[in-house]
Parts: sequence; structure tokens; C-alpha cells
Amino acid sequence: MNAQEGAMSRIVKAALLQTDWSGDQESMIDKHEEAAREASTQGAEVICFQELFYGPYFCQVQDTEYYGYTEPIPEGPTTKRFQSVAKELGMVMVLPMYEFVQAGQYFNTAAVIDADGTYLGKYRKQHIPQVKGFWEKFYFTPGTEGYPVFETAVGKVGVYICYDRHFPEGWRILGLHGAEIVFNPSATHRGLSEYIWRLEQPAAAVANMYYVGAINRVGIEPLGENDFYGQSYFVDPEGQFVGEVGDAYKPELIVRELDLDKIRQVRDRWAFYRDRRPDAYDPIVAR
Repeated sequence: MNAQEGAMSRIVKAALLQTDWSGDQESMIDKHEEAAREASTQGAEVICFQELFYGPYFCQVQDTEYYGYTEPIPEGPTTKRFQSVAKELGMVMVLPMYEFVQAGQYFNTAAVIDADGTYLGKYRKQHIPQVKGFWEKFYFTPGTEGYPVFETAVGKVGVYICYDRHFPEGWRILGLHGAEIVFNPSATHRGLSEYIWRLEQPAAAVANMYYVGAINRVGIEPLGENDFYGQSYFVDPEGQFVGEVGDAYKPELIVRELDLDKIRQVRDRWAFYRDRRPDAYDPIVAR
């Protein structure tokens, strides 16, 4: 056994919450705080909530009423509240919210909070769909500020949001920026993409050799006809599920152990970052 193999593994306990719409914003926020506290009792050191976590998935319709769910980040009340929770629990938190910048300019954003309550920054969803049931261009400005990776108490964390997952370029950039865990909070209902839910993100984990945490809602919401299919999970750098995949219908708190040392083992075996050819990829940035 060599020194690397004999070293103590760097284990991180990570959590995801998949849940249903409670009917109002206040109770939805309360539900997520309760889940974070429960995750902490199970030893979780980092948690990510689902896309637009404190509201319904309103993009199933186009109505300016739902602009009311916006709030500034990090100055808004939800970021401030969970900064306090993160500090109390000693937990890294990824909070997907609807960000207000100015009237008429709103982003689908995830704030990242460190375990001491420090606001580390935000990721803004880059790829915005506009298809039946996902009328997102009505609500969201395409993301700015690129693909940040955040130095947290549990390691290097990146975020990619829902529809982003269909675009391999961002996954790769997060890897090039050093991500060890990438969270993909989503709101995806049955019919259009369920068949690739268990294929696409494991493939991204393999191609980029890091952990992925995939989160999806459950239940039928008042604004839609189809139910969100849950099945949240963690997947490792070899594309293997870490524990069981979440239930397809019921709310569930998923807590799993991630061995971050496995990233180096896999990257030393499959040297994709060494062998990539950026000099040959010019067509990928052309329309």
C-alpha cells in the first residue's frame, strides 16, 4: 500500500432535500430549515435545496404575479436567515432562489453559504429554456458571472441549475475550476426528460471526475398538470450512485457519505484533464 492509499480518506456527509409545495412561502422556508436541522443531526456538513426552493415552480405559466417571489441576494431575508442557520449548525448551504437585481431584471440564482455563516457568492443559471411547461425566459435573465467554484468548509463546491445540466460545457468548466462536488438543483416534471435523469448527470460526473448531487421536486403543484418525479441522488466520479436514489413520489431527505479522495484516485487513473485538446475545440464556441 502506498502513502496515498494509506492516508485517511476525506469523507464529507452531504444532504439533499426533495420535497413538495406546501402552499405558501413562509411554511416552505420553515420546512427547509427543519430539514437542514434534521440533516445536521444525521451528521450532514453540507446541504442543497431544490430549484427556487421557497416557492412553487411558477414557470408552468407566464404571469407577472410571480415576480413577487424575487428578493435581493445576499441582502434579502432568506439569505440572512439561512446564514444564521448555517452558522448555528456549522453547515455549508446552497440556497436556490429567485433573485431581484432591479425591476425587470431577475435571475434564477443559488447562493452559497459557508459553515460559519459567511456568504461566499452566487451562481446564476446560464441556460434558460422556453418550452411548454418551462416558460423560463419570461422570468429569468440569462446568468452572468460565469461558473464560480466556492472554497467551503467541506471542499470546492460548484452549482449548475436544472436545464443547465443538458449542456456539457458548463460541467467541464466547473471541473477546470476545481470543483469536487457540483449540485444541480432542479424542478423537472414527468414526460420531457425523466428518461435521461439517471443517465445525464452520472455521465457528467464520469466525464469530469467529481461528485454530483442531483435534486428534484416531488408532487403535483396547482399550476401544472404533471407531477415532479423526485429521484434525487448523489453520484460519484465513477458514475455510481452513492446509496439509493430518492423516492419518485414522496418527500425525502437524502444524506450520504462522499469520499473526496476518490476524485484524485479516478483522475490519476483516467487523465481526462491531461488529455483534453482545447486547441482543437474552436467549433464548440461558434453558433
